[in-house]
Amino acid sequence: MSGASRTRLTELDALRGIGALCVLVFHYSTRFHELFPQASHVPFSFPGGNYRVLLFFTISGFAIFFTLDRIRSVADFVVNRFARLYPAYLVAMLLTLSIEYVAHAWQLLVGPAAILANLTMLQGFAFLPEVDGAYWTLTVEIAFYFCMIALWKFAGLRRLEPVLAAWLALRWLYWAWPDMPERIIMLFVLRYTPFFVIGMLSYRVWNGQRTWRQQAPYAAMALLSIATMETWDVTVVGWLLLATFAALIAGRLRFIALRPLVWLGGISYSFYLIHQHVGFVIMLNVAKAGYSPWLGFFAAFAVALLLGTLINRLVEQPAGGAILNWWKRRQAQRATLVAPAQA
Repeated sequence: MSGASRTRLTELDALRGIGALCVLVFHYSTRFHELFPQASHVPFSFPGGNYRVLLFFTISGFAIFFTLDRIRSVADFVVNRFARLYPAYLVAMLLTLSIEYVAHAWQLLVGPAAILANLTMLQGFAFLPEVDGAYWTLTVEIAFYFCMIALWKFAGLRRLEPVLAAWLALRWLYWAWPDMPERIIMLFVLRYTPFFVIGMLSYRVWNGQRTWRQQAPYAAMALLSIATMETWDVTVVGWLLLATFAALIAGRLRFIALRPLVWLGGISYSFYLIHQHVGFVIMLNVAKAGYSPWLGFFAAFAVALLLGTLINRLVEQPAGGAILNWWKRRQAQRATLVAPAQA
């Protein structure tokens, strides 16, 4: 891979870092005040945090091909995604529950059935509450993975764009059919399809498989899908995301590849998993003690950074690597056994 390509991928990590930072500020300002209006809070609101989740979905659409381009089977994909997501998720969930319990944060705790469902990461499909409110995006991501591995298995990726056009057309059916079953909407990620599509179209250009001229009709479909079904501000976000990824591909986002942002992007998944409810517990206790809400805000931020870093370094990376290495050894052993039988 060229140096330019490496720079662009570093910039992708920086975008993850920016997104994680913005989501945290949204949760610690706007969302905290919505959930706990009686508690003292920082004197500002940051409603744009929800838009940054759309950035994460666009990044996922781009990055999914880093996995799809190197797998040989559906099992490879499942193990890869499990190794990437589950170990850090399990530890973050159990740690969040423990902190809530020790702090007597009963208003944040969920019931036993919901906890058991959360152990599977499939609680959203059962319409049960998440241990931490931030986990709702994992339901979207898992559904997206299901769609992509089905596409890889049954349609292939060579003629991806017509399939994406059909996917966007299905989203318009959802718009025209208000009573479409919720699980169909969830399974086909119809609320967020255009944002994943923008990421996928961008990857194909970055990888040299398509040009922007070739992708223009499909990008226009994605933007039209957003414009016809979402509010004007989300439509603006769609345009900004497309422009951002076009700039990334053109090498014009080098200025964001700052070491702190790249580092935060590297731990962004663990950081995202642990930041919300743990931060709320800290801010509630600081407010209860009568200290400045700014102290609670920055204390929660510092703890989220610390715990996110620890989970990333001690769980996400080593456990994920161990699972992938185990799978590779298993595949190699299976190939060794099959070879003599075929000889």
